[in-house]
Amino acid sequence: MNESIASAEYIWLDGAQPTRGLRSKTRFLPLPAEGLPALDALPVWSFDGSSTAQAPGDASDLLLQPVRVVADPLRGGRSILVLCEVTRENGAAHESNTRASLRSVLDAGGSSAEPMVGFEQEYTLYRDGRPLGWPAEGFPAPQGPYYCGVGAQNVFGRTIVEAHEEACLRAGLMIYGTNAEVMAGQWEFQIGYRGVEGESADPLTVADHLWIARWLLQRIAERDGVEISFANKPVQGDWNGAGNHTNFSTRATRDPAQGLDAMHAAIARLEQGHAHHVAQYGHGLHERLTGLHETCSIDEFKHGVADRGASIRIPRQVREQGYGYFEDRRPGANCDPYLVCTALLETVCGIERRRRAA
Repeated sequence: MNESIASAEYIWLDGAQPTRGLRSKTRFLPLPAEGLPALDALPVWSFDGSSTAQAPGDASDLLLQPVRVVADPLRGGRSILVLCEVTRENGAAHESNTRASLRSVLDAGGSSAEPMVGFEQEYTLYRDGRPLGWPAEGFPAPQGPYYCGVGAQNVFGRTIVEAHEEACLRAGLMIYGTNAEVMAGQWEFQIGYRGVEGESADPLTVADHLWIARWLLQRIAERDGVEISFANKPVQGDWNGAGNHTNFSTRATRDPAQGLDAMHAAIARLEQGHAHHVAQYGHGLHERLTGLHETCSIDEFKHGVADRGASIRIPRQVREQGYGYFEDRRPGANCDPYLVCTALLETVCGIERRRRAA
């Protein structure tokens, strides 16, 4: 095979609390002239876990195990991005490795339900300590013209957004939409099912793609000195928070013969597990889930058709056709998608109960 040296950017989740961050470092490897290398052709690499809140200084060596590889749209050429799980020297998953938890639930029976997910990732662009488009003193005009807006008076940061769109497409990520959000300086991108033949919207793939898309967004914003905030309530007061609404379905909910019945059964289980879910859905979630600004209160659980003030929303077109997916509106912008998917699978598919019974 014709190979030459190119860059491989190893990306992983650190151990920061209460919200984990992304880290990366570059390795130069012989990579194929065409196509992506196989995962088993990529070396495991060590790093200093004492500098990422994942290990003490006297036992700092941890390992990066490649688990997903995509083209690097920033460097181009043969360069690649390599998403990694963090493991110990014996190959065991590190306690910060939430991807391993999702894998275990899928292996325990979650995959047999043929789950599919999609994420609607909201975020806020910041410069000089305030959202883009906000004046140095005071506040911008009230919310209203910013959502899906156009014009320099309404939209801020579009060049970053479009550069991110292009990067995701070139990397082969399952991005399927973007839009300006309700608060000035706030945006959203969506990762998940696109109806493309051969693409899988399974939880592990889509969650991996979301983490890589988050990394790309932050790297692109670096160029303009712009910070990406995934805070659930970026600005206190009468302003929208930022969420990561999660669209979820199983083979049963997509079945025309039983879809709505399966959805309502799933929603009943989600109501019983509400406290557990909100504990897994992101730091500071109580600041966003207030019952205002298109949210349900964190202390309440309700569902409805086309209701953006519900915990679980069934889209109107899904209700009319009788099958499809539902939207969990509770996850926050800073959530870990691996934990969100793990919680949904455990609750909707009863995975944890089956494992305890065994």
